[in-house]
Amino acid sequence: MKILRFFERTPTIPAGDVQQFLDTHRPGTYNLIDVRQEGEYRNGHLPGALLIPVSEINSRLDEIDPERPTIVY
Repeated sequence: MKILRFFERTPTIPAGDVQQFLDTHRPGTYNLIDVRQEGEYRNGHLPGALLIPVSEINSRLDEIDPERPTIVY
């Protein structure tokens, strides 16, 4: 069973730093999760982003590799 730590402080990084990270790391070496709704995702998303609406995160944790850095937007 995976435990979500909702109240644990999580580091955040500015959008420019995220872009630099994406530019310097190969796809597949990190998780890129889009937590918006399907219509928003269809209207545009970052390449390689996996759509997991925030309301589905808990039931879809098995799709996120816990050993890789994760970027959520």
